[in-house]
Amino acid sequence: MHEADYVVRHLMIRGRVQGVAFRASAQVEAERLSLHGWVRNRTDGRVEALVAGSLAAVDDFVRWAHQGPAHARVDGVEIGSGERPEQLRFLMLPTV
Repeated sequence: MHEADYVVRHLMIRGRVQGVAFRASAQVEAERLSLHGWVRNRTDGRVEALVAGSLAAVDDFVRWAHQGPAHARVDGVEIGSGERPEQLRFLMLPTV
């Protein structure tokens, strides 16, 4: 992947996104797309994710995040830029 093709996106996902395996599903999807970064629950009920990799793969993940896993109901996704993660894998982090 060329450096120009590398992007980082920060997502804040709201709706019924906790208690529906959203984080675990996000990790599987990110690994399928060869992305790195992390996902975690927020105490306010949202799910937060940082995804990094090729533009095409990150765009695929963002599209997925608008639907989520089968039992989720995504009401909205805020998308911003983010800092390149230090690790080269996708982690599920503790709730903040």
